[in-house]
Amino acid sequence: QDTFAFPHWQSSGFRVGSRPQKTPFSAMAKAPKNAISPTREENFPEWYQQVVRAADLAETSEVRGCMVIKPWGYGLWELIQGQLDRYFKETGHKNAYFPLLIPVSYLEKEATHVEGFATECAVVTHHRLELKEGKMVPTGELTEPYVIRPTSETIIGAAFARWIQSYRDLPLLINQWANVMRWEMRTRLFLRTAEFLWQEGHTAHETAEDAMEETRRMHGVY
Repeated sequence: QDTFAFPHWQSSGFRVGSRPQKTPFSAMAKAPKNAISPTREENFPEWYQQVVRAADLAETSEVRGCMVIKPWGYGLWELIQGQLDRYFKETGHKNAYFPLLIPVSYLEKEATHVEGFATECAVVTHHRLELKEGKMVPTGELTEPYVIRPTSETIIGAAFARWIQSYRDLPLLINQWANVMRWEMRTRLFLRTAEFLWQEGHTAHETAEDAMEETRRMHGVY
C-alpha cells in the first residue's frame, strides 16, 4: 500500500474554568501520509511515474524520448521475458532475429499497414560521419533510406516468402525478442518512449482455421 494512517479519536480539548485536559497521543497524530504523491486517486498517470522512480526502476535519458532501464527494472523484464519465452517454446515457437534497419521500399509495399505510425518512423539517410570545422557531419547519402524498426512485419514477411516453398514447411512459428523505435518526444517511463523492448510473434499456416486456432491459443498464453 502507498498510504499509511493512524487511528484517530476526538480530543476533549479545553473546558472553561478547568484544567486543560491531556490530549490523547493518538489525537496528535498527523494526517494520513502518502508514500507517493500524488495518490492513485488524484492523478494515476503521475502516480505511476513516481512509483517507477521511487522503486529505482528507470529514469529519463539524455536522448530525448528514451529511457534508461536500471538494474531493478531490467530484472523485472528478464523475469517476464523468461516466463513468456518458456510458454512460447512450449507451444512450438522458435526464436529468430531480424535486421534493425528496414528498407523504405518494404514499408511502401505495405503502406496501409504502416500508415498508423508512419509519422513516428526514424529514418537513416547517411552511412558515415566526417569531421568538418569541428563538427561531425553526416555524409555518404544512402541510395535507399532505411527505417529503424517500428515493427517487423514487412522484413519478416520477406523472409517467410523465401523459407516457405510448400505446405510441408507449415506451420511456421517464429518469435522475435527485439527493440523497436517509434518517435515519441514526451517520455512516460515504461508507457510511452521512443525506443522500447518487446516481442513479436509471426506465424504462417496452411488454412485460415489453423491461423485462427493459433491466434486463440496465443491469446490464452498472454
